Amino acid sequence: MKKTYLILLSVILFSCNEVKKEETLLEKSKRIHKKVMTLDTHVDINVSNFTDSINYTQKLSSQVNLPNMEEGGLDVAFFIVYTGQGELNEEGYDKAYENAMRKFEAIHKLTEAIAPERIGLALTSEEARTIYGSGKKVAMIGVENAYPLGTDISRVKKFYDLGARYMSLSHNGHSQFCDSNTGEEDTIWLHNGVSDLGKEVIKEMNKWGIMIDVSHPSKKSMKDMIALSKAPIIASHSSARALCNHSRNLDDEQLEWMKENGGVVQTVAFSSYINTEKDKKHTDELVKKIEALAAAQNLELTPRREIRKLKGDAQEAAIAMYMKLSKEAKTDMKPSEFPPVNVADFVDHIDYLVQKMGIEHVGISSDFDGGGGVDGWNDASETLNITKELVKRGYSEEQIAKLWNGNLLRVLDEVQKIAKEIQKEVV
Repeated sequence: MKKTYLILLSVILFSCNEVKKEETLLEKSKRIHKKVMTLDTHVDINVSNFTDSINYTQKLSSQVNLPNMEEGGLDVAFFIVYTGQGELNEEGYDKAYENAMRKFEAIHKLTEAIAPERIGLALTSEEARTIYGSGKKVAMIGVENAYPLGTDISRVKKFYDLGARYMSLSHNGHSQFCDSNTGEEDTIWLHNGVSDLGKEVIKEMNKWGIMIDVSHPSKKSMKDMIALSKAPIIASHSSARALCNHSRNLDDEQLEWMKENGGVVQTVAFSSYINTEKDKKHTDELVKKIEALAAAQNLELTPRREIRKLKGDAQEAAIAMYMKLSKEAKTDMKPSEFPPVNVADFVDHIDYLVQKMGIEHVGISSDFDGGGGVDGWNDASETLNITKELVKRGYSEEQIAKLWNGNLLRVLDEVQKIAKEIQKEVV
């Protein structure tokens, strides 16, 4: 009897220990988040934050900076060389080129002079993993809008040499290279897809190993790019149009093209691309509070709809002011009355894309400091919340690793491999 009692006691104690060992959702999320290299393909920058006195070593008002990245476990950020669309003439091209050069210089300054002990610039997936393994954060570079190339195709190689590893051929407005998704508003198209000059740029991008980004180009432009490119393509910051009917999102036919192409869609946490109706209700209330704050502080606020019409430094300054006031206004919001688009809404898009294309073709992006962010992932310090939501929905560590970095870096590897083959053929 005593022996039987001891056996039962051992079983009970063993069972209790097993219960104690079982991880909570938060513990499991933190463990996976620490092991997986998290990569965000779209983080905008303002060159005023890359000076000797004001820079990313400080916890600035920007959504991304080194303190926020370190706090939230965001390991790799594609910093964006963005230029708004201007006139298709030499004057416009020259100004755009100067803007692009300033942004390239800012990123290099951060990694080479301001904080080389905390962040390094990676040009390949191997370099990204090596820098990450050393305990530092990783910077990579994407170009949003090829407009600064002007008509000088040799600038593609120059951008590559400066570190650009993806580039879109247009932004909001038709460029000299292709039509933009914004053509849906008035059904006026400039090229009916990719222009002859754009075809030459695609060849150069394939030759040097720059991923082609289709997040802003029109659907016809995207179709042309897939047909013309010898390498897989990416959508650096787009979501599912079936869940949110916005021209910046990709419809099911486009998702199928991406799957067949072997590319990847980096789901974007931009609230109006995630749930337009929910975002509008929340934003309308938020704008009222922002305008009241601007009036109280005697600030001249540029309306949101007018910001994208601005150019260069004026646009960046307007965005910075709006972001600052927005942060202040949100503290006075009543979430129960006007709930914001949140992390769960964002991951709904990831779920949909995975269902349609498979886990190998989906990634993650924020569009931070360019209008992106959802409740729960409003800056880099909250990055864990994305991993936590993925764990909650049953994604394995291996799947989460693919979403956070594996799929995007696979495409980069393939693009660079094809580039080497093309260069051998040319020689």
